[in-house]
Amino acid sequence: MIRHTLIARIDGLILVTSSDNGEVDAALNEAKGKLKLILRRLNANAEPQATIEDGPYTAHYIMKNDLCFFCICDKSYPRKLAFTYLSDISSEFTNTYNSTQYGASSCRAYQYMEFDTFIQKTNKTYQDTRATQNFDRLNDELKDVTKVMTKNIEDLLYRGDSLERMGDMSSRLREDSRKYKKAAVRINWELLLKQYGPFGALAFIIIVFIWWRFF
Repeated sequence: MIRHTLIARIDGLILVTSSDNGEVDAALNEAKGKLKLILRRLNANAEPQATIEDGPYTAHYIMKNDLCFFCICDKSYPRKLAFTYLSDISSEFTNTYNSTQYGASSCRAYQYMEFDTFIQKTNKTYQDTRATQNFDRLNDELKDVTKVMTKNIEDLLYRGDSLERMGDMSSRLREDSRKYKKAAVRINWELLLKQYGPFGALAFIIIVFIWWRFF
């Protein structure tokens, strides 16, 4: 299930956090603390969406309009649903508030806590993925997140890795994927030519001969 949601500007100012129904969970509280550390490392050059693994929980985020939308989920929660949830949250927030409001220097931390009402409502929709009325709708909205970068929290916080480097790695993976796709297409054509080329050449010779002989 989705345990926690956070919306912040990429400069680190937290605008909204979800109320977590009074849950007292040491591991979850630790994950929230680490999330704030990661938030401090974000900037415009960071990977625009990523998954960060941390013990029993997994954090996902997307960046949109100079904002970052985070959620912390149980590790078993489907990643595609988590990103669809974040997409819903980000669309509603950016449609409700404009950048001149949340981007202003006078904007205060936790200024948009009233938005938690929508977060809680949306969270309930995504909690029971087995419910047919919910799952059918979610299944139509699932995003292809197979290429979303995944990193371990230890790499980011304690081994000096960076969110920018994640972006570089992700770009290289996408470029490699394009190269492999082109190579696969070329190899398939070569195999087809090798398999059917002699028959095609023979057919062409026969057609030319018939044309020359009778026309």
